[in-house]
Amino acid sequence: MISYRQASIADIPSICALGNEVNEIHHRVWPQIFAPAGEAARDQAFWAKGIGAPEAETFVAERDDQVIGFVSVSLFQESGSLMQPMCYGRIGSVSVASEHRGKGVGRALMARAEEWAAKHGAIDMRLHAWAFNERAIALYEELGYAIRSHFLGKPL
Repeated sequence: MISYRQASIADIPSICALGNEVNEIHHRVWPQIFAPAGEAARDQAFWAKGIGAPEAETFVAERDDQVIGFVSVSLFQESGSLMQPMCYGRIGSVSVASEHRGKGVGRALMARAEEWAAKHGAIDMRLHAWAFNERAIALYEELGYAIRSHFLGKPL
């Protein structure tokens, strides 16, 4: 049985390990952009910022008292003369342990992040997916996300 809840500071070591796992996938494709996997403690401060903050939250999936996935979400205010003013939720990271992928864990985590954002005033959700990550993009499209822009880059 898989359960879902808001993350606590005690979950940081597990979140760091899962973050390293997803970072390694990105590093293999874009090593000039993404750091190689490192000591899990390296990212503790980064993940801690998204736990219980007024404008951010992290949710975890657990099985047998072990964290098997997480999603981080933050709130942002869109403003400016060219954009409609709005509060939106932004997915920061999603990671599910490799042996639990394809079983609905990521889908359930995304639902919790969306519910949290809506409860906190968001009227739109956004995320950034790298073009090579076809599996993640397929999931996001199944959940109703659509490409709104293309983020381009070029090494100098």
